[in-house]
Amino acid sequence: MKIALLAATGNAGSTTLAELIRRGHEVIAVARNLDKLPKDLPDNISCVQDDLTDTERLAKIISGTDAVVSAFGPSSSDPRYTSDQSYTDQLVGVTERAISAVKKAGVPRLLVVGGAGSLWFSPGVSVLDSGYWPEPYVAIAKSHVKAFSALRASEINWTYFSPPMMIAPGERTGKFRLGGDDVLFDSNGKNTVSFEDYAIALVDELEQPAHERQRFTIAY
Repeated sequence: MKIALLAATGNAGSTTLAELIRRGHEVIAVARNLDKLPKDLPDNISCVQDDLTDTERLAKIISGTDAVVSAFGPSSSDPRYTSDQSYTDQLVGVTERAISAVKKAGVPRLLVVGGAGSLWFSPGVSVLDSGYWPEPYVAIAKSHVKAFSALRASEINWTYFSPPMMIAPGERTGKFRLGGDDVLFDSNGKNTVSFEDYAIALVDELEQPAHERQRFTIAY
């Protein structure tokens, strides 16, 4: 497959890129700063510098691909990340432009690295409203909710992949569970996964679509 990977240098983007390379896929790796991409990439990986601010330019970049993966997220190192939703709403703008670019370019599919806040914690209560969501991450969670709504309102073939409440770099085990709209807890009440295993499930979904125009989630 030929995949356009937007924001290929963050945690989700870099682990997804590594997984796509592992499986031999052709990738257009899009990043604001190409210096952050790995060196000595295989010949089937092309790198494009772009800040995802222009729909027309993005449509040209992704034209001819089998799917687009958006791993974009506003930088968490910026102090506004934990306090200013107008900053985290960059995510909404990028998602809306990705939707428009996918439609314009005729790309068959868009898969978005999502958030956990909109998962159901219990019947009728989202993770964001459960009382267990950390206050510093409320702004980004609300932005993810808005981006998810934009996808659901669109006419394209989308998939929204919610991580668990806790996701961090770790091991690539290949052992995890998948779910739908409900948060998945293990026997110890934990909801977690590594970025490496998240990337496995994401590329699995690209190769064997099971959640078109749906959201799904993952956890151990």
